[in-house]
Amino acid sequence: MTTPTTSPVSTPGRTAKRRAPGGRQPAGRPRGGRSRIRRQLATSPWLFAAPGMLVAGAFSLYPFLSTVANSFTDRRTLLPGSFVGLDNYREMLGDEMFWIGLRNSTLYVLGVVPALVILPLLLALLVEKQIPGITFFRSAFYTPVVASIVVVGLIWVWLLDERGLVNSMLEVVGAGPVGFLSDQWLLLLSAMTVTVWKGLGYYMIIYLAALGNVPRELHEAASVDGAGAVRRFLTVTVPAVRSTMVLVGPSPRWPPSRSSPRCT
Repeated sequence: MTTPTTSPVSTPGRTAKRRAPGGRQPAGRPRGGRSRIRRQLATSPWLFAAPGMLVAGAFSLYPFLSTVANSFTDRRTLLPGSFVGLDNYREMLGDEMFWIGLRNSTLYVLGVVPALVILPLLLALLVEKQIPGITFFRSAFYTPVVASIVVVGLIWVWLLDERGLVNSMLEVVGAGPVGFLSDQWLLLLSAMTVTVWKGLGYYMIIYLAALGNVPRELHEAASVDGAGAVRRFLTVTVPAVRSTMVLVGPSPRWPPSRSSPRCT
């Protein structure tokens, strides 16, 4: 009497495992390949960022650290110096011009940064609508951005000079010449105005890109709930572009720092 044999393939609940010749398991993907892929994924972002990091380190980070180190010495241009401790800082704090410059810089930042955060957003809302001729206005608002800082300076000097266009119009109405470029406070205000005027179009473009990502459904839902234009702006638009406002806030640099106002 023969005993029936059961093949492992036909046994219920079991799956036959194929074996390589000689009874060995087939080789899977080598572990070395996986580790190589992990290394590539870890190093690729740094390779892409390396050129920018090198430029920033050479032209921003290194000069900054070098300036901090030299501030504790009496070093002069192309001449070595010796360590003097905090003498330079004591002299700086005792200089009246330092406090005048600090005051003007603080007022400049307080006047320019909020304006370049809010006004470009309002301007972007105006030019966002797809109406005939809106491309012309977008180009016109962006034109000051591409203009040379030298050209912009000459134009505004011609406008605000005591014999300039603005004062000529004021004399016609009997207001008399105004010292936009001679009075310390009017000069600071004029510098703020030029800065906002030149940087307005640049940040308008950034806000336009951010507004394009705001879902229309949110505005439609707010309108159905009875929200007006101001309410939709405060509850829908501003929260949607908040990250862009944070990006724009610390970045206004028009005009460059070398041409920032220094009023006495």
